[in-house]
Amino acid sequence: MAFYLVVGAAGGIGSCLCRRLVADDHRVMMLGRDESKLAALADELKQPFAVCDASDWDRLAEVTDQAIEEFGTLDGAVNLAGSILLKPAHLTSKSDLQNVIEQNLVTAFGLIRSVAPKLKKAGGGSIVLMSSGGAAIGLTSHEAIAAAKAGVAAMARAAAATYAAGGVRINTVAPGLVKTELTGRVWQNERSAEASRAMHPLGRLGEPADIASLIAWLLSPEQTWITGQDIAVDGGLSSIKSASR
Repeated sequence: MAFYLVVGAAGGIGSCLCRRLVADDHRVMMLGRDESKLAALADELKQPFAVCDASDWDRLAEVTDQAIEEFGTLDGAVNLAGSILLKPAHLTSKSDLQNVIEQNLVTAFGLIRSVAPKLKKAGGGSIVLMSSGGAAIGLTSHEAIAAAKAGVAAMARAAAATYAAGGVRINTVAPGLVKTELTGRVWQNERSAEASRAMHPLGRLGEPADIASLIAWLLSPEQTWITGQDIAVDGGLSSIKSASR
């Protein structure tokens, strides 16, 4: 049995991941900003939770310390906190950009800052962060989110080098468009959903389980020789171009 910390646990991917980890007999400390959703998930899975905005590094460090004190050695952590903004640069305000950076890059940096030293002290472990298929290729109106997610991937590679000697593995997962509440304004509109499906060579949008399965795999101690990687789970979006369907 391992013990994992999941930031953004009550979201579409987060709840799917937590259910998968618990089904595999692991313990999960679930963090997020929405207390009602966290409480409902905690009641379902019989796992602990704490309300925490991961961009608040002091609060994140406090919750991490409390979780380790109460539940024992931490084996890994995941950051699924984030936001999405689809605007061209000339329509993006400075506050828009700062918010995207705060919710995506700052939260990921904060998790490494809080967790990596703890994992190193314990002899190793795994950290998984979220980048994006949209950071690998140029997509219309993705300037802000692409900047933030590319920053996550680059930061993770540097941190992977910093903490490798301590047995800490740090990787990122780069999804295409996944059907979650966060992306609902895109896929719930049939016209934009069809356009999005057409951009993915496999012809469908991602499901939370597509992403959760890879995260769980990267968390596993069986993957002790994988670090510093940005792994695409995007239906081919960032790497291939297929013939029109």
